[in-house]
Amino acid sequence: MGILDRSRISRPGIRHLIDDLQDLRDQAATEFFAAAENKVVDFPALWARVMDGNERWFRGDRPKDLLARNEMIFLARQHRCAVEFRARALQARDPIPPEVLIRPVVAGGVQAEWEVVPGASPNRVLLYFHGGGYIMGSPNFMRLLAVKLGRATRMRVLSVDYRLAPESPFPAGLDNCVAVYRWLLHEGIAPGDIFIAGDSAGGCFALMTLLRARDAGVPMPAGAIGLSPATDLAATGPSYVENAPTDPVLADLGFFWWLEAYLGGSDPFSPSVSPLYADLSGLPPILIQASTSEMLLDDARMIHQRARDAGVDSVLQTWNDTIHVFHQFDLPESADALSQIGEWVQRRAE
Repeated sequence: MGILDRSRISRPGIRHLIDDLQDLRDQAATEFFAAAENKVVDFPALWARVMDGNERWFRGDRPKDLLARNEMIFLARQHRCAVEFRARALQARDPIPPEVLIRPVVAGGVQAEWEVVPGASPNRVLLYFHGGGYIMGSPNFMRLLAVKLGRATRMRVLSVDYRLAPESPFPAGLDNCVAVYRWLLHEGIAPGDIFIAGDSAGGCFALMTLLRARDAGVPMPAGAIGLSPATDLAATGPSYVENAPTDPVLADLGFFWWLEAYLGGSDPFSPSVSPLYADLSGLPPILIQASTSEMLLDDARMIHQRARDAGVDSVLQTWNDTIHVFHQFDLPESADALSQIGEWVQRRAE
């Protein structure tokens, strides 16, 4: 039995989007399981265990060690196939114009990708960390969104291909993100000309990169932007359960094991893991955007309040009846949110 309650999704446009994304997931699964090496696992039985664990998680019984590491790796590979398939399909429908420069680069030993729109400032950089629950995703996965952000902010975007769990658990992905920020500084980009942004898990990395930089005495960027950011890896916010029936992105994917895969035994309450439990004083301005219908709503609300309490210039903006990281889709609130990001950046750019 699924957690999502479609009867509570009132907007036809959102229901259509849900159906479209599910169709793409089904096509990706067909492609994935067509490969001989992916037929050796009894996937129906494995997925039944994941869904049972998912229901238990939402009932308050937080299962641990439900999956073996090799099972996590297999599921992560399947999820990666699905999101890359989706990215290819969406980019085929909405091709990136040829005048947008897409160029791979090795930044501080980390694979990354420049995404440069016409008219972008040659001196300013939006450092972007994609989402994907710490187990999936790539610059290609969020390329369409990164290009939109480049247009909105008139900045060059550097999108980071950080290491993923479970093969590379905490702190591997975060280490990569920090290394790329340091590389930008080494390349001569002024810290005041850098903004750090990320969606979902990437939003966690954006905030943690600020904290790592502050604690190491590294110059801080001009600001940070979190799109539906994950800030509490202990998942204590009531919205995780209360908003699950209206979250078509996260509710029925068995996300509970993603956190276990990423943490690798680390304490989710540690300030080195979850920005919500860190001392946030001394951070630059932060803009946080989220949907009031998504599971991570309280992650956004709580980090905003903690930042304000620490004296940080934090802004929280929310939109009703939309979805997790809605910015990437063709929705009315997406255009509004991107416009708000552009205005916020321009007010704070040196």
